[in-house]
Amino acid sequence: MFSAAAFSSLFLLAFWGTSEVYGHASIWHPSMYGFNVTDHTFPYDNRPVAPLTNYTFDQWWFHGHLDYPPHPGDFFELPAGQIATTEIACNKGATTWFNSSEGGDIRQGDSPCPNSPTSEYHTTGFSDLKGCALAIAYESDVTKIQPEDFTVFSVNQTCVWTRFTDFSVPEKMPPCPEGGCHCAWFWIHSADSGGEQNYMNGFKCNVTGSTSNTPLAKPQLPRRCGADPDFGKPDAVPGNCTYGAKQPLYWFQAERNNMFEGTYAPPFYTDLYNFRDGAQNDIFVDSYAEIPPPSANSTVVPALRQPQATATPSSSPTSSRPAPPLPTDQVPFGTPPGRCAAW
Repeated sequence: MFSAAAFSSLFLLAFWGTSEVYGHASIWHPSMYGFNVTDHTFPYDNRPVAPLTNYTFDQWWFHGHLDYPPHPGDFFELPAGQIATTEIACNKGATTWFNSSEGGDIRQGDSPCPNSPTSEYHTTGFSDLKGCALAIAYESDVTKIQPEDFTVFSVNQTCVWTRFTDFSVPEKMPPCPEGGCHCAWFWIHSADSGGEQNYMNGFKCNVTGSTSNTPLAKPQLPRRCGADPDFGKPDAVPGNCTYGAKQPLYWFQAERNNMFEGTYAPPFYTDLYNFRDGAQNDIFVDSYAEIPPPSANSTVVPALRQPQATATPSSSPTSSRPAPPLPTDQVPFGTPPGRCAAW
């Protein structure tokens, strides 16, 4: 017979086990690598929602799921100039594809983590959101893709907050090659609600309705250039920003990082790194006539060669859900970064 203490311990283990299932977050779609990976597939928890921290390249790249590809015909469609609606959740059971989850249907409307506090998806509230991004590589062979090949093409700064999350696709996106493109979802949450965690989930994608053959420019490293009052920088330094195509933020892994900020000053997909909300419309080879070298002392900002489309999730006529109010702050928390050459 169980003692009261033993029963209490079992109850707590069951409680925390359940809590773990519904914590963190991932994009979900049959086109993703690792769509059917569970907590029993690997010797460690490598579910799509599991955070990536201090991992080797093979572990964090595509979440270590390259051996678990989607079915050949599964693609996530990116309609040029329109909205791509993703589903982001703490568990596949909270999405449209609950029937292939280990726990069944736990959906709760637009909630990314049913019956859970916001701390389960690492935020203290709406004003604490730090954004997530979609990036693309114009390569159908996943084995040929390197981190430097991904270009961020859309950002939603109020993410993770809802299960259905809209991303604006630039109007000038060219068509993918035969066999499609590869995309990835990236997220780094606020330092105020969790540890040094990265999230990356790769998936096969295809641009639809393309009317342009203008290629993307070679993506460059993002630079920390926005207002950063917690670290003594009350004003943005536009001349220190990276303009045009930018790489995703690879941070706090054991190898292949491109960001070297410290523990409590993570990089974000916000204005802090010149990732504007919505479609990244200046990522093409003809977006700028010239981009001067960024510098902390520079006051020169490049001018767009032509007007860019401005579709955003909040203004899209195709989105049937009301957009949440814009956040009132985009300020990181913590102590000064250790090694950020962009500062």
